[in-house]
Amino acid sequence: MPYVDRQNRICGFLDIEEHENSGKFLRRYFILDTSQNSLLWYMDNPQNLPAGSPSVGCLKLTYISKVSDATKLRPKAEFCFVINAGMRKYYLQANDQQDLVEWVNVLNKATKITVPKPSDQLCPADNVNNQLEYSGSKKQISYKTEIVGGVPIITPTQQDISESANTGDRSNLKRTQSQLTPPYRLSDGGIIKAGYCVKQGAVMKTWKRRFFILDENTIGYFKSDMDRDPLRMIQLREVQKVQECKQSDIMMRDNLFEIVTTSRTFYVQADSPEEMHSWIRAISGAIVAQRGPARSAASMRQVRRLSNPCIPRYTGSSACPPY
Repeated sequence: MPYVDRQNRICGFLDIEEHENSGKFLRRYFILDTSQNSLLWYMDNPQNLPAGSPSVGCLKLTYISKVSDATKLRPKAEFCFVINAGMRKYYLQANDQQDLVEWVNVLNKATKITVPKPSDQLCPADNVNNQLEYSGSKKQISYKTEIVGGVPIITPTQQDISESANTGDRSNLKRTQSQLTPPYRLSDGGIIKAGYCVKQGAVMKTWKRRFFILDENTIGYFKSDMDRDPLRMIQLREVQKVQECKQSDIMMRDNLFEIVTTSRTFYVQADSPEEMHSWIRAISGAIVAQRGPARSAASMRQVRRLSNPCIPRYTGSSACPPY
C-alpha cells in the first residue's frame, strides 16, 4: 500500500512496464513528490541504495492527463492501471485491488492540484551521460531524452554490467513480495508468512534486503527467495518480544520493527506500514501459539489468517495452497 514517508511523500512498490507494449513488468520503488512536481521510481527504496543513486525513471505531474484502472485493457496483467502522459501510456501493476485504487486516487489528486510552471523539466538532471560513483565501484549510466507527443521523456539506454548483477534480484522480484514462491524445503510446521524485508547487519550496521520466512518454530532469513540455506534461523522460544521500533526516528527508517531475543535485537524494515504490522502480528501470534497451554492446529490457522500470507506453491500456481 502507498504510505507517507518522513518527507511527506507518497511511497511504495509497484511494477511498471518500462518499455511500452513489451509486456514485461519490473518491480520499482515509486515516490510521488508533489513538492518537486514529480513521480520518480527507483530500483529499490533509496534508503537501501548507495548515497546519490539516481532514479531510473521520472515523470513530471504536469504531463499526466489521467490515471485510471486498466484491468480491462490488460486482462493478463493483474491489478493493472495506466498513467496517460501525452502520447505515452505507462502501465503499472499494484499489489492488490485496494493498492490499485489508492494509487489511482493519490495520483489523480496530485495532478489536479499541480500548477504548471514554465521552468518545469522532466527531471532535475538532463545530462545525456550521468557518471555515478558508488561506494567501492564506478558505474556509468547513459540517458536519452525523447519528445513523445510534446512530452519530454528521459530513459536509461545502457547500464553497467556490475550494476545489473547487483540489482538483478531487485528488478526481478515477484509482483507481491509477501507472495513469493520458495524453492526451499518447508519445515514440518509449514510457513505462516514469507516475504522480503530490509535488515540491519550485526557488525557493519549496513542495511540489506533479505527474504524472511516465519513458521511455527522459527523465523529465518535468506539472501534471496531462491536460496535453500538460511543465513540465520531465530528460534521463536528465544524471542522476548516483537514490536514497532521506538528508535525509528534516530535511524531515519520508515516501517521499522524490532525482534528482541535473549542475545540480540534484530532491526527489520518492512516495505509499508501494513506489512510492518502484519509481520508483528504474525510473529507475536506464532509465539503465543507456541508457548500457550493449548497449542493446537486451530491456533496456528488463526495466526496464518491474521498474517494473510497467501504463499503459492512452487509449481507457479497463483492460487493459495490449503494450510
